[in-house]
Amino acid sequence: MKLVVQVPCLNEEKTLPLVLETIPKKIKGIDEIIVLIIDDGSTDKTLEVARAHGVKHFVIHPKNKGLATSFHNGLMKSLELGADIIVNTDGDNQYRQQDIDKLIQPIIDNEADMVIADRLVQSIEHFSPGKKLMQALGTKVLNAAAGTKVPDAPSGFRAY
Repeated sequence: MKLVVQVPCLNEEKTLPLVLETIPKKIKGIDEIIVLIIDDGSTDKTLEVARAHGVKHFVIHPKNKGLATSFHNGLMKSLELGADIIVNTDGDNQYRQQDIDKLIQPIIDNEADMVIADRLVQSIEHFSPGKKLMQALGTKVLNAAAGTKVPDAPSGFRAY
């Protein structure tokens, strides 16, 4: 099985090394792990940092197109690369890449088609009360509309 870890970035030269260094190099049940950087018009050294860390696959937007377009273009490129599983993380190091193996395990075990990580937002000290409230409200609305029980709907740490 081939895993593509897509990392949308916008001016992430300072945090990207931490992200790239913590993406697992081997995962049980995965034959190949590819890192894909989606650079959304960075004006810093994000691309140079990624290349220095051995990244070979890129989607490059000359100008900022936003997260939705970056995510879409990353998914399309991941499929071109032959991904069996796609993980989305973030270039700002807000997620634990070390947990990618746990994130994808339900997919490997054929128990899920999509997995969304729970950041335990209410316990994150640097999130403002307003941000926590909006996360809870957004999650409640999504769950009501979709008939699901997702604890952290806005989490970008996902596997497909």
